[in-house]
Amino acid sequence: MANGSKVLRGLREAVSHAKGERRDAKTYVVRVPNEIDVRAIRQKLELTQEAFALRFGVSLATLRHWEQGSRLPDGPARVLLTVIDKEPDIVRRALAG
Repeated sequence: MANGSKVLRGLREAVSHAKGERRDAKTYVVRVPNEIDVRAIRQKLELTQEAFALRFGVSLATLRHWEQGSRLPDGPARVLLTVIDKEPDIVRRALAG
């Protein structure tokens, strides 16, 4: 089946599911932690604050605020930090220019 046909089929299934017509559609639950220990993630990777910020595209000031607890990562940042914690090499490769 061509990729375009797969996409179209998936869209049709999604619309049917949204209308309540389908009960057998696959669903996924994403768990994004409310709290993230940014310092622990960075230390596990054995990176300085500067190296972590540079490698993962986070401002050094923001990283320091997160680690000091004066600010908390928002939703997208928590997602990125969770992926960095579990699959740092994938994130590094994805961001490598």
